[in-house]
Amino acid sequence: MLVKRAALADLDAVAPLFDAYRQFYGQRSDLAAARAFLAERLRREESVIFLAVDDEAPGNEALGFTQLYPSFSSVSVRRLWILNDLFVRSGGRRGGVGRRLLERAREWAIETDAKGLMLATAVSNAAARALYESCGWRRDEEFVHYVLLV
Repeated sequence: MLVKRAALADLDAVAPLFDAYRQFYGQRSDLAAARAFLAERLRREESVIFLAVDDEAPGNEALGFTQLYPSFSSVSVRRLWILNDLFVRSGGRRGGVGRRLLERAREWAIETDAKGLMLATAVSNAAARALYESCGWRRDEEFVHYVLLV
């Protein structure tokens, strides 16, 4: 398995995974919107996407991706990364793809001298929570997080 930083040239591989990820969270399939959204993030350098591919399969079959958004900590005056999206297609699950993508995100945080990474997941997503915790992530017991949707 190869994990690489995705570029505009990788949109055809990443967009179907992103579309499937959105469907997992209850959205209807819209491959064109998924592709356009990712293209805009990449063009504007507003996110970092890592793509896992099966480098032994014909055409380097896409297995999964993670998307990181930059943020900052005012208190520590350092960068933070928000691990906003992590998805592994059904055929690639339980094969270490998600774990490797999380490792690459951690490496990226170190490479960019970030304070760390943050993520949120559904309370009901026990499989994802178990993966995160097995990779050293811990639940935030210090802060309560709020949202205001507009």
